[in-house]
Amino acid sequence: MSVIEGEMVTISCRVKNNDDSVIQLLNPNRQTIYFRDVRPLKDSRFQLVNFSDNELRVSLSNVSLSDEGRYVCQLYTDPPQEAYADVTVLVPPASPVIESREDVVSEGNETELTCIAMGSKPAASIRWMKGEEELTGETTVEEMYDRMFTVTSRVRFSVTKEDDGVPVDCIIDHPAVKDLLAQRHLEVLYKPEVKILVTNPKGLTREGDNLDLTCSAEGKPHPHQINWLRVEEDVPPHAVVTGSDLYIANLNKSYNGTYRCVASNVVGEAYDDYILYVHDAPTTTPTPTTNPVSTQDSRAGEGAPQKIDHAVIGGVVAVVMFAILCALIVLGRYFARHKGTYFTHEAKGADDAADADTAIINAEGGHTNTDEKKEYYI
Repeated sequence: MSVIEGEMVTISCRVKNNDDSVIQLLNPNRQTIYFRDVRPLKDSRFQLVNFSDNELRVSLSNVSLSDEGRYVCQLYTDPPQEAYADVTVLVPPASPVIESREDVVSEGNETELTCIAMGSKPAASIRWMKGEEELTGETTVEEMYDRMFTVTSRVRFSVTKEDDGVPVDCIIDHPAVKDLLAQRHLEVLYKPEVKILVTNPKGLTREGDNLDLTCSAEGKPHPHQINWLRVEEDVPPHAVVTGSDLYIANLNKSYNGTYRCVASNVVGEAYDDYILYVHDAPTTTPTPTTNPVSTQDSRAGEGAPQKIDHAVIGGVVAVVMFAILCALIVLGRYFARHKGTYFTHEAKGADDAADADTAIINAEGGHTNTDEKKEYYI
């Protein structure tokens, strides 16, 4: 039987078909604990639980290491008969203790933890857990007095910034105890994490805009210094740096470049870059002063270039020129036709006539009367 130190164990001696023979119980030192229902041994921790011709049952309270061994149930017959029970006393270890080589460790470095489980029987076993990850340790067992043992386990591992605040558990496995562990939270120092946030403008950066950048830096310990610089160039002279903020008013394309925020602490430094590219300022359409148009027409014309006015003027000029050309053609044809008719009438009989009137009268067409209508060309 196994019993934990300080607890109680019951030893029972049973006999089948007893012929009134005497039953007695002996301790590991062969001392009589009970002879029938009488206790010769002066140890009050032993108490009679039951006695009959077929059973002798005795309890032992507050068990100690000295009580471990073989207990004998003896029946006085000829020859005597014996039966025995081996009692094993279990001793749980003391509360484990975790010791660290250093209280604080920087990211990327190695740390060492030691867990000690003292004074157990049998020797305890030790497991390590870092969060949900199981670690492998190096274990040594040292035997002490009274078959007691001290177990020491060491574990080494490199830490990252994600390990900051993570619990490391030293778990003790022993038959005399459950859920025995020691815990230590890691404290890891790490360099800053830097990110540039654009507060203004929202969208494309254009000429004339104001630029407002904020440098967000988190580390352990908190960054003690934050600097702004322009890669391979100087920061514009009128740029304003206030703590972690950078402000540049009235941007133009000469400010294009890479702006860097650098943060540092005792562990190291880190940076983030912002590439500035200034676009052209947006073009605008002038507001008309005459001939008001509807809202729909106004919206349709938003953003249209001024070339529309020149096209209208060109169209009007073309129409006017076309009209003038057509008028000239018509007049030319009209004058040409009437001039030809005059010369035709004048030519007929003009050679024999003394004057124009005589020529008209003598022309073909039967004009014999001078009083008839005459034709003139002015």
